[in-house]
Amino acid sequence: MLVNASAAMAHDEAQQQDRDFWYAQTSVYTRHFSPDPEHNNHQDLIGLEYHHRSNWLAGAATFRNSFRQRSYYAYGGKRFDSESYPLYLKLTGGLLEGYHGKYQDKIPLNRFGVAPVIIPSVGVHYGPMASELVWLGFNAAMVTTGLRF
Repeated sequence: MLVNASAAMAHDEAQQQDRDFWYAQTSVYTRHFSPDPEHNNHQDLIGLEYHHRSNWLAGAATFRNSFRQRSYYAYGGKRFDSESYPLYLKLTGGLLEGYHGKYQDKIPLNRFGVAPVIIPSVGVHYGPMASELVWLGFNAAMVTTGLRF
């Protein structure tokens, strides 16, 4: 019985990798590497990504940055799936808007309140559920969780 369940799960995973899907995610934990009382560790992230079967993706997210300012990230990227495990690496790049006023210089190349960024992450998935560890430059790391559909 356990063998049949494992075989069915492997078959479902193979089918899921051969099709496009959406991924909705939210933040559950953030840690700044050099904590400051001014830092916000509750990002309230809401993100939506479209993953093509070729492992290319496009997405958008809104969140509260390290200084509690509402921010927006529009991006494209690529997912690199493990052939043996339900693990993947993801690399996204795009434009980040939301660091304003006295915090404008807290991210590099932030001209006119918009900056180019590259964000790497590592993820794990089980069926439609997934979780990622996201590196936010050299300043922080965030854990997200979400659903594939």
